[in-house]
Amino acid sequence: MPSSLTCAQDPPATLDTVGLVDQRLGNAGTSGSAPILEDGDVDPWALPQLKDTGQSWKELSMAGRVLQGAAGFLKACGLLGSLYLFICSLDILSSAFQLLGSKVAGDIFKDNVVLSNPVAGLVIGVLGTVLVQSSSTSSSIVVSMVASKLLTVRASVPVIMGVNVGTSVTSTLVSMAQSGDRDAFRRAFGGSAVHGVFNWLTALTLLPLESAAAPLERLSALALGAASLQPGGRAPDILKVLTRPLTRLIVQLDADVITGRGTGNATNSSLIKRWCGTEVQTTAGNSSTCAAATGGPCPARNSSAAEEQLPCRHLFEGTALADLAVGFILLAASLLVLCACLALIVKLLSSTLRGRVGQAVSTVVNAGGPWGGGEGGGEEARLRVTGSPSADFPSPFGWLSGYLAILVGAGLTFALQSSSVFTAAVVPLMGVRVISLERAYPLFLGSNIGTTTTALLAALASPSDMLISAVQVALIHFFFNLAGILLWYVVPVLRLPIPLAKRFGDLTARYRWVAVAYLLLSFLLLPLAACGLSLAGSTVLAAVGGPLLVLVLLIILVAILQRHRPAWLPRRLRSWAWLPLWLRSLEPWDRLVSRCCPCKACSPPQAAAKEAHCYENPEVLASQQL
Repeated sequence: MPSSLTCAQDPPATLDTVGLVDQRLGNAGTSGSAPILEDGDVDPWALPQLKDTGQSWKELSMAGRVLQGAAGFLKACGLLGSLYLFICSLDILSSAFQLLGSKVAGDIFKDNVVLSNPVAGLVIGVLGTVLVQSSSTSSSIVVSMVASKLLTVRASVPVIMGVNVGTSVTSTLVSMAQSGDRDAFRRAFGGSAVHGVFNWLTALTLLPLESAAAPLERLSALALGAASLQPGGRAPDILKVLTRPLTRLIVQLDADVITGRGTGNATNSSLIKRWCGTEVQTTAGNSSTCAAATGGPCPARNSSAAEEQLPCRHLFEGTALADLAVGFILLAASLLVLCACLALIVKLLSSTLRGRVGQAVSTVVNAGGPWGGGEGGGEEARLRVTGSPSADFPSPFGWLSGYLAILVGAGLTFALQSSSVFTAAVVPLMGVRVISLERAYPLFLGSNIGTTTTALLAALASPSDMLISAVQVALIHFFFNLAGILLWYVVPVLRLPIPLAKRFGDLTARYRWVAVAYLLLSFLLLPLAACGLSLAGSTVLAAVGGPLLVLVLLIILVAILQRHRPAWLPRRLRSWAWLPLWLRSLEPWDRLVSRCCPCKACSPPQAAAKEAHCYENPEVLASQQL
């Protein structure tokens, strides 16, 4: 056998082929899901030890201090400018998706018969939010439909769940801009996946419960009855105030058109805003007799007032292009700017957050995480990985750091008035090892809470005829995310999104096309399939979905037993080696994708390919001298 395929291991000598494969695979079920430690035994999810390789400030000369200060100032300006353009590009990206998918989204939401099906309602909420790239817009459509009696409050609950799931697609798109570096892509995509996995787990858990007992609807009704509503509150508009001067020069959209399409009241065929106000021109009466008789100006009846519409001032003002064409232009331009700004942000952060600065930032942000003392780590682990002590809470209260991160995420999202911007800003920080996955998880949960409080204040500003419906829908959204935190964060052993996100990150680091497959399957193909089955009838849904669900649960159960209690399983089920290769490994699929995409970005690294050969051929392992 060639030496390049040698797979030397040190297991106990009593292991046979099945036991050896079990240990080599870690009983993970599929070989592609095993974490690949490309840097030896270093955990790719651990925070690095940050060392200051430059001279200290005291050792620098006056000229060196001036140069270092100027470089730091220019880096700060470049970072802030790139971040500003990054946020603006996200706004333009949202406008592009609205132009491309607003008509489809309006037609989807308009079919209230379909929305009465809980599964279809969940899927439509996901697809509608993915199309318009704005949970606020989707929520506004739902509120308008409930207020117009086109949709009941109970039928709106699954749609709100889908809206919450669909908003996580933005961070996934942002993470794919870091696919050039496998290690950074592993962490960035894992960070975006932890948000999506949390939203999906919460929706799939609460949807059957809501269909059976409607706890969210009843809880929101109780809260609504106990509260004395005072309309007129508005959420802060800090982010829009900063970005609007630039984005409004590129394109302006009429959000009422999307809402009107959802409720069937659309009057304008184009979403591009053409008129931005009116100007009243008053012409006074010029009768000299009137002026002489009254000793002053003529009465109002001798005056004439005319309203003149004022055109909007933006790049696509009065364009003859269709909304679809403008949407494609903005989509290409916004993605180009977004990727360029993200690459620049990553480079600047990598050069800035090093040494003492990086140690301080990493210690404060990740306090109480797995490398601190609050959530299963310790001071020794923190010193070993980061080289600095943790800024954790005192010993009895270390667990509070995660909940403080939830409050920080909620507060920042409330101030920015956009969960997409907050999550999209956290993802690249994870890629450059500033924020750990364990710390990003509560930040994302807080972001979910923050966007619901913003929606609640926006609901209080609704007209009086829509106030009750708007507030109840906003409360349902809030209680949904609060229930998700109670389910998947309060009990540490139930924080399943973290290990699942790490599995996704490891897979995408080895097979980058898995990120695209995850995006298409999670937010398009599987929701469409579930919607089609649900519309075919409950019998068809149960006949097709029931066996598939049972099969998935059995596979998960066998995989757990393979990892923890292999002796409880029959000998044949202690590994997946008896399955065809294309059922237990992604290697055949990877070769297929590599033929269609013959580029290095789509293929695994050479070391991973050799290791995969050992994983997927038990006879190779059995033939080696161990």
